[in-house]
Amino acid sequence: MELSTASIVFWSCFFSAALLLFLRLIKFTKGSTKSTPPGPRGWPIFGNIFDLGTVPHQTLYRLRPRHGPVLWLQLGAINTMVVQSAKAAAELFKNHDLPFSDRKVPFTLTAHNYDQGSMAIGKYGPYWRMIRKVCASELLVNKRINEMGSLRRKCVDDMIRWIEEDAVKSGAEGRAGEVELPHFLFCMAFNLIGNITLSRDVVDIKSKDGHEFFQAMNGVMEWAGRPNIADFFPLLKRLDPLGMMRNMVRDMGQALNIIARFVKERDKERQSGMVREKRDFLDVLLECRDDEKEGPHEMSDDKVKIIVLEMFFAGSETTSSTLEWAMTELLRRPESMRKAQEELDRVVGPHGKVEESDIDQLLYLQAVVKETLRLHPPIPLLLPRNALQDTNFMGYFVPKNTQVFVNAWAIGRDPDAWKEPLSFKPERFLGSNLDYKGQNFEFIPFGSGRRICIGISLANKLMPLALASLLHCFDWELGGGVTPETIDMNERVGIAVRKLIPLKPIPKRRTV
Repeated sequence: MELSTASIVFWSCFFSAALLLFLRLIKFTKGSTKSTPPGPRGWPIFGNIFDLGTVPHQTLYRLRPRHGPVLWLQLGAINTMVVQSAKAAAELFKNHDLPFSDRKVPFTLTAHNYDQGSMAIGKYGPYWRMIRKVCASELLVNKRINEMGSLRRKCVDDMIRWIEEDAVKSGAEGRAGEVELPHFLFCMAFNLIGNITLSRDVVDIKSKDGHEFFQAMNGVMEWAGRPNIADFFPLLKRLDPLGMMRNMVRDMGQALNIIARFVKERDKERQSGMVREKRDFLDVLLECRDDEKEGPHEMSDDKVKIIVLEMFFAGSETTSSTLEWAMTELLRRPESMRKAQEELDRVVGPHGKVEESDIDQLLYLQAVVKETLRLHPPIPLLLPRNALQDTNFMGYFVPKNTQVFVNAWAIGRDPDAWKEPLSFKPERFLGSNLDYKGQNFEFIPFGSGRRICIGISLANKLMPLALASLLHCFDWELGGGVTPETIDMNERVGIAVRKLIPLKPIPKRRTV
């Protein structure tokens, strides 16, 4: 069998990289008398890559009984520590947050220097602190979050209308009224980010730019969510053997070009003296750019575009996946859905519309959201951290540049922290002060510490409103012969963890 020149080059480089890695590991092992955390024995060169499986957070969770709550893996060339208990997470976030405050950046997210402008995965330092402060002023301050209430209401109302129209169309086409719910959840969240950031609906069939941007962002999320061998063997980055960087450069480039048009349009408005009735997030970023053109914080046009892109990147997939899991859990447990709808009828009234002012009285519905986040954190391993220096953690040696995962999925199932941890029981949160804002370490779906998710306050407003509106407007049934006992609960890992088989229920307008 003949090998192509490209194949010969690839395998030559691969085995050269593997040999160098092997020699490095031998040197590291012989030269270190300090103890790293326990973990499974790995293969030569590849380490524990093959142990991860297709759903890594579940595989790691199953390793805890044998190796304990702090796990050590060798993923190719990358030292990796995994934290899998509330106690270990508290130690990390309370006592070692600073030495683990950097990020391990996936190769594909260096396309177009994305990591240089990103807040989520950017290097810890002066620029990160500056942009974090800017974003926090818009996304964490209650006054600003409350001012966005009409935008949330509009986007949720649009979603309800889309679902109703699609159910009618589905019934007319002989599909029994089934709708692909996750699609409408994603479009709702995507449009909300568009309104907050750019003052426009991005999912709009009348907008060519909007359609192109939506498609390009789907590509960005696809390539960012796939595992990449170059992340385990950095010497392979120049080869890009899976072609993922080439695809990311293409799709991210298209998205950034469209954002550039939005920015140029806004700059023309500003130069003409036009004053907008309400400032959006793009206005805030452009003001920051004009104030920080020079100096250590330098806010360039490229960084403005990257932050705008990141808003869509981070805010739409995580919210929509959580809502899909919430509806899935309620369809599996009709009694829980009935309780939530009875509460809505009592608080809102059978013919009223759910408003954000109602949410504080919807205690069971809030408990459903919390229980969903406990069992289905949108990013189950959170975003990986990176050790800035050699660190002693819980008696173990953690060398500089170690990648650190916090398995929020496993912590939410920790039998030391939760009674009946595998059961969906919203009632556990009734009368409880437990919350997901980063201080209760048994419940950290959005992380904790310096790197806690910046969108937590926005999610705290949007998810209950969207879920309450779905339950108040429609009764829901399972289609396709599926029963509560046979709903497929398998997961698909990407930017966020979704159902492997998308949820396609049947909505029927409530006639209470």
